[in-house]
Amino acid sequence: MMAWTDLHCRYFHRLLTRHTRLYTEMVTTGALLHGDVPRHLDFNPEEHPLALQLGGSEPADLEACAKLAQQWGYDEVNLNCGCPSERVQRGAFGACLMAEPQLVADCVKAMRDAVDIPVTVKHRIGIDKVERYEFVRDFVGTLAEAGCEVFIVHARNAWLQGLSPKENREVPPLRYELVHRLKREFPGLTVGLNGGVTTTAQVLEQLQGGLDGVMVGREAYHNPYVMATWDAEVYGDTDAAAPTREAVEAEMVRYCERQATLGVPWAHVMRHVLGLYNGLPGARRWRQVWSDHRLKSLPAAEVSRLAQAARLGQEAAAPTA
Repeated sequence: MMAWTDLHCRYFHRLLTRHTRLYTEMVTTGALLHGDVPRHLDFNPEEHPLALQLGGSEPADLEACAKLAQQWGYDEVNLNCGCPSERVQRGAFGACLMAEPQLVADCVKAMRDAVDIPVTVKHRIGIDKVERYEFVRDFVGTLAEAGCEVFIVHARNAWLQGLSPKENREVPPLRYELVHRLKREFPGLTVGLNGGVTTTAQVLEQLQGGLDGVMVGREAYHNPYVMATWDAEVYGDTDAAAPTREAVEAEMVRYCERQATLGVPWAHVMRHVLGLYNGLPGARRWRQVWSDHRLKSLPAAEVSRLAQAARLGQEAAAPTA
């Protein structure tokens, strides 16, 4: 979820669910070893439990970045072996790493030897036209021997040529049965499913079917309020009442005000919140106000007042400049 799940997005998501583990956007080892480390690794304390997702293929580089993750206070470091984009392939990481399980195992071992936090892997069920279950089984088995205990499995093949990243999330068919078979054959491993899950009922179905976890990506971003009942319905926290959308927006306004003192415009924050009222009357009008570039000079609280008025169909004075 590069350029999406930054620290502002994750702070927003944490307001909707206290227990769900959040993942950063994928950060390459090169960006951490040769770039602005605080820009990539800073996070809000409220975001825990939080995992740093890395992209890379050199054991020594991943070891160094895993150490940074632990020093920075992350709860997990996750290696991406599922992204199919050509840019990622040119960097020799992402889904193409599934063709080199021993290299991935070396990467996992280097990271595990360097840190105490869990080292996990996110991957596909296959690459290109390789659809045999044995391919993903052997990949998981090789990594398990290197000490990896947690696997998040996107239940689609990744086609390394001929499809865009978007098409790679839609064209290759979902094959949930392969993920469930992995769990049955590796009962001691933690196996989670990713891909195509859009409702809480589907999350519960997969968990009740024997899997250990479910990762929800784009649906959580575009329809974030789906997460509001997870603490109670998925985690069994009977004290966790779903927050209202209005309360979440009010807290995000206060967050914007704090970020403004650091020089961060509210538009950089609120772009992640635009799906909050999805499915409700007036949602489009509310989004239009928060997306109106003419209002960027106004305080976030004033924009929120205008957005709520628009959502409810009320008249509100707004600047014309």
